[in-house]
Amino acid sequence: MQELTKAEAQVMQYLWELKEGFVKDIVEKFPDPKPAYNTVSTIIRILEKKEVVGHKAYGRSFMYYPLISKEMYTKSTTNQLVDNYFSGSVENLVSFFVKEKEISVDELEKILNEIKKS
Repeated sequence: MQELTKAEAQVMQYLWELKEGFVKDIVEKFPDPKPAYNTVSTIIRILEKKEVVGHKAYGRSFMYYPLISKEMYTKSTTNQLVDNYFSGSVENLVSFFVKEKEISVDELEKILNEIKKS
């Protein structure tokens, strides 16, 4: 799966929330100042080319919907992050966050308990 740009990921976040919508619906989800309609429309077409968004035609209007779930994208990007920056080691990833974010022992125990539940 191709990695999304920051703008593409933002549009996908709103589309996942909406489940489906017209470009105007996506534009409305953005905080002020909202991007131009044409900008969002262009991003949607790029997302279609990347095969992460599909559409249904209603006359001359198109309703867009995600072709991948947020969970699927999260899993893919997380795996890429681990592979590209942490030598494929989840241990290195966790170690990095423990050091950089100063995670407490309690927080680390909660994380470990969540992992055990999976």
